Formats: sequence, C-alpha cells, structure tokens
Amino acid sequence: MLMKRINKLALVGMVGSLLLISGCNDDDDNNEAGEVSPLLNRTVVVSVGPRPTFLVEQMQESDLKAQLAQCAGDVMYRHDFSIGHRGAAMQFPEHTKESYQAAIDSGAGIVECDVTFTQDKELVCRHSQCDLATTTNILAIPELAAKCSVPFSPADLANGVMATAQCCTSDITLAEFKMLEGKMDGANPNATTVEEFMAGTANWRTDLYSGSGTLMTHAESITMFKAAGVKMTPELKSASVVMPFDGFSQQDYAQKMLDEYVAADVSPAMVYPQSFNLDDVKYWISNTPDFADQAVYLDDRYDLADFDPQNSMTWSPTMDELANEGVKIVAPPLWVLVTLDAENQIVPSEYAVAAKAAGLNIITWTLERSGLLTQGAGGWYYQSITDAVDNEGDAFELLDVLTKEVGVMGVFSDWPATVTYYANCVGI
Repeated sequence: MLMKRINKLALVGMVGSLLLISGCNDDDDNNEAGEVSPLLNRTVVVSVGPRPTFLVEQMQESDLKAQLAQCAGDVMYRHDFSIGHRGAAMQFPEHTKESYQAAIDSGAGIVECDVTFTQDKELVCRHSQCDLATTTNILAIPELAAKCSVPFSPADLANGVMATAQCCTSDITLAEFKMLEGKMDGANPNATTVEEFMAGTANWRTDLYSGSGTLMTHAESITMFKAAGVKMTPELKSASVVMPFDGFSQQDYAQKMLDEYVAADVSPAMVYPQSFNLDDVKYWISNTPDFADQAVYLDDRYDLADFDPQNSMTWSPTMDELANEGVKIVAPPLWVLVTLDAENQIVPSEYAVAAKAAGLNIITWTLERSGLLTQGAGGWYYQSITDAVDNEGDAFELLDVLTKEVGVMGVFSDWPATVTYYANCVGI
C-alpha cells in the first residue's frame, strides 16, 4: 500500500511538471513565442471549487461558453488578474483571516485589506471605520457595546423607526478590537433585540463559515500575505472622525499605511495602495515614489449627481489631467466601464475608451457582489447593462468584455475563484 502511494505521488509530480511546461490549456498559443503571462503563477496550484462551472452551465450558448466549459477539470493556478475583495466575502466574514485564506486558496494573486485605525491610532483591516456593528460581534460584548458611537436602539415599527447602531474602530483600542470576532456583514433593521439585529446575512450568502471570524491588524495581513506569496492591495479608508485625530493627520495616516510595508520588508512591486481620495494618491506619488507606479485611484466621480460614463464633460478632472498628475491606475465600479450597443450587446463605455487613450491602466470592482443576477438584473453593479442581464452566467459575459475589449488589468471579486477560472481558461 505504501509503495502504491509513493508511486501515485511520483506520477502526480510528473504530471505537474508537464503541466508547468505545457500549460493547462491550449490558449498559451495566444501569447507570442508561447510566453506565459507574468500574471499567472504556474508554481501555485489552486482549487476553484464548483462555482465557476456552475456559472458556465447557466450561460446561454456561445463560443465563450464552449471555451469555458472545456476548462472544467483543468489544473488551475494563482493569477494576479484575480483580486480578493475583502478576501472572499461572498461566503466568509470579510477582512478576517479565514476570508483571506479562502481568497488565497481559490487563486487570488492579489488580496485586499481595507485600512482604518483604532482609538490608539493602530491600523486594522475593516471596510469602514464604523462598520463594527454589522461586521463583528461587538454588540454582543456589553463592555464594548457601551463604547459604540451610537448604541443599539431597537426598532419601533409601529412608528416607522428602524433599529440602529454605529460602532467604530476609533471607539475602541487595538486590544479591544482584538477581542472581537468577524461575522457576515449585515443587520436586521426590524430587530427589537441585539440578537435579531446581528442576524442580517443576505439570503444569497451563507453563515456556514461565520462561526468565529478572526479579525486582523494591517500588519498581520501583511505577514499573512507575504508568507502566502500573494500581492497586496490596501485601501486607505476615509476616516469617520474629524482629521487630524488626536494629532494624527491624513498625511500621517497615508504614510503610516505604507510604512508598515517597508517595516515588513515588502517590495513595493508587491503592493497596490488604493484610495478614493485623490489627494491620498497624489501624496503617495509625491512622497513615496517607490509605491507611486502602482497607486490606485478608486475613481469616485461616479458618485457625482451629473456623472455619465458616456459623457466626458461630466468627468473632472479629465483622464489626461489624471495621467499628467502621475496617476497610473484608475479603478471605477463595473458599470462605469460598459454600456449596451444598439443590438443590446455589452461594449466598452466612453469612460473606458478615454481612460485607455490617456494611457491609464484600469482595475474594476466588484464581481460576485450582486446576489442572484436572475433576481434583479445585477442591481447597482450592473446598472448600465441591466437589459442584457438575465442569468448567473452573465458574470462571465461581462468579465469577457472587461478583459478583451476594455482591457482591465485586474478584477476584484467577492468570490475570486470565478475570476481565477476565467483567467486560467482564456489564457490572460
């Protein structure tokens, strides 16, 4: 039995070696001289699970569906095109060790820690400075719940009052933050008790992996990602407190985030710092030149009342102005980059065309965050192509246009396995 086991392992090793040489599909022929994309890490085999092929099965018949279907069962590898949004937040509590590990295991080549700070100005991973009531168990710990900016208040439905609570990392110290456990993001606005309020997970997500989410400091996330060999994309979150905070200025905050990578001896080539605040990006360009080339402007112009991705007159600054200021990468939401043509086909938006013309690279967000596409046509993230969305497999249709026609360099996903599968299969 032992000899059979050894022989089997030897055979697997031989097959793995052949795969490293020949690739997992025939799409490498698309690369000049058979080169493999530097985004693909052929040394790390990953597991994408059943979801990608499930989505493929939902697709309408097309050449893309046939191509993706042929990759079922192929060996899959880690890929930098696949970016773990808050880890793997579709099924794991966001910004927890478990969520990050799920993203790494499913092939994300880049993983995100959203960065905010505690009362004692220590950096931690949270999507928002004030999301602890919906993403952790803070309300279930009386001594910490008492410190919340807005304590829990039950719903009074007879008078149209919804349940509320607001708990911020700046309300507590790092030591207190480390007492918390992560849960799936969500709250029940009709709750009359804390227990009911905390039970707000969307029905298209799951609580199967939310028993005890391990919260992370920013420095701990760096250690974890470095050990796993993945790249890192920290987002400097807007402060919910008035800055400077106890002498801690916005510039101090922006600098401290990158200082923690320097302290951990992480190469700037492994880091994609992000911010919705263009001034943060400009600060990094001016003051941290080693990190400047991969600084990401999370384009918030979409939030302006008159913004139209089909009308460049509604964008300020212009794409050329951004490029002239040293911005190299812009990252708008999915819907900003696409529109529908006269035949109801998904095509690049004028925004996407202008960004590429200005020499800007593009990252986008967030795939697999819309719930069931058959129940609402994708909601906010798909709003510019609603009329073309009618099945779960349309996530791949959108991804294909973003890749081949828009030319994005990476896609954030709440379930990175889907993007990993696509990137491996089409030979990015």
